[in-house]
Amino acid sequence: MRKILGPTRLDDGYWKIKTNQEINDILKGQNIIGFIKKQRPIGRPKIRWEDDVLEDIKGMNVRNWKNVAQNRDRWKKVIEQARTLNRL
Repeated sequence: MRKILGPTRLDDGYWKIKTNQEINDILKGQNIIGFIKKQRPIGRPKIRWEDDVLEDIKGMNVRNWKNVAQNRDRWKKVIEQARTLNRL
C-alpha cells in the first residue's frame, strides 16, 4: 500500500514516505489482506467456453479431435453432427 499511496510532500519541499500509522489512518483500520479476501467470488468457478466445447466433443465421442480438426472435410462432418445434437 505504501507504493500505491506514494510519498507525502512536506511544506519545505521535501518528500516523506508514509508511516504505517498514516497508511492505517487512510485505510480507516481495514486490513488489506482481509479486504482482498472479501472481494473474491464464492462458489464454483465459472465454466470457460473452451471447457464447454471440450465437454461437447467428449459427448460426441470424437477421438483425437485435434487431428480431426486439421482435416476440413472430417471436421465439417463433426460440426454437422454437433448441430443436430444441439439443434443450432
